[in-house]
Amino acid sequence: MSKKSYVGPSGRKRRLKRAIFFAVISFLLIIGGIAAGGYFFIQSALEPVNKSDNTPVQVNIPIGSSLSVIAEKLEKKGIVKNAEVFKYYVKYKGEDNLQAGEYSFTPSMTMDELIKSLKTGKVIGQGQVKITIPEGYQLTQIAAVIGKETGRPASEVLKVMNDRVFIKEMMQTYPELLTEEVFAKNIRYPLEGYLYPATYHYGDKKKPVREIVEDMLEKTDHVLAQYRTSMAAKQMTTHKLLTLSSLIEEEATAKADRHKISSVFYNRLAAGMPLQTDPTVLYALGKHKKRVLYEDLKVNSPYNTYKVKGLTPGPIGNSGVSSMEAALNPEKTDYLYFLASPAGDVYYAKTLEEHSKLKEKYITSHYEKQKQ
Repeated sequence: MSKKSYVGPSGRKRRLKRAIFFAVISFLLIIGGIAAGGYFFIQSALEPVNKSDNTPVQVNIPIGSSLSVIAEKLEKKGIVKNAEVFKYYVKYKGEDNLQAGEYSFTPSMTMDELIKSLKTGKVIGQGQVKITIPEGYQLTQIAAVIGKETGRPASEVLKVMNDRVFIKEMMQTYPELLTEEVFAKNIRYPLEGYLYPATYHYGDKKKPVREIVEDMLEKTDHVLAQYRTSMAAKQMTTHKLLTLSSLIEEEATAKADRHKISSVFYNRLAAGMPLQTDPTVLYALGKHKKRVLYEDLKVNSPYNTYKVKGLTPGPIGNSGVSSMEAALNPEKTDYLYFLASPAGDVYYAKTLEEHSKLKEKYITSHYEKQKQ
């Protein structure tokens, strides 16, 4: 008969206490390790990127840039190690009056030096290059504006905008904004509709076109960030949103309800009807005209929504926030038609008969009176 050892209650208690003791010690060591790791990470992130690198790096901070945008731009330019750490350090210091402008930083600068520079450095003022891109502008028009303000031929600017290698680089930088859809069949210009309408300031005319275009892409990406959750819920890609919003932008007058115009497009798409929107005809023609004529509607182009059902292959121009929001959130209506009078008033109809009467009353009669 074998002998079995017997462990009494007191022995079990000692073992249990030892187990608990070692578990607590292990937990504290893990927590301590995480805390230490976090401490050293933050300490490292607060240090300059490279104390011995005094290479100047030009950084443009557009008007209206949030602290998050500024921090991300500085990290991308290699001026700070971590955007989040910089952002929280600025908040910790209570510095919330950073100014827009064209700055020259170096990787050797401390965070305090960066903050001081962003508060008191070269601030936007008279004599600097100002590039203003209105809502509804097409890529060729944007190229002309950039060319005029920087002293370059518009063709040179447009060449940079259409450079596939450059666009591929931007796709890597802004993967949620630019996808392979910009290279889809029948797309006229890959970056059409992707350059945000705003005013951009620069220190001089020597700013590379690539950097100007990237600033505009970055602005669009930042604006769209607030809508991505809603876009995902509606299974709407960035390309589709910008395409639809560009149509709304072109059709909307100052008095128009963009959400209502959006509803007409949604209703026609759902009914399998062609959109039949005049701005797409003008884009197909490559012309700017006050009035679309009947013969214009015959142009053979994937952008002509009188001949092709569905959306155009891509945007026909850029668009502002109001049109983007309308494209994402159309008003609920039964309208299938709308028209804008020469006075800018917009009228909606549920049937072709109603629409024809409105057209006769507000458009046809107007031009007939002009002939008299």
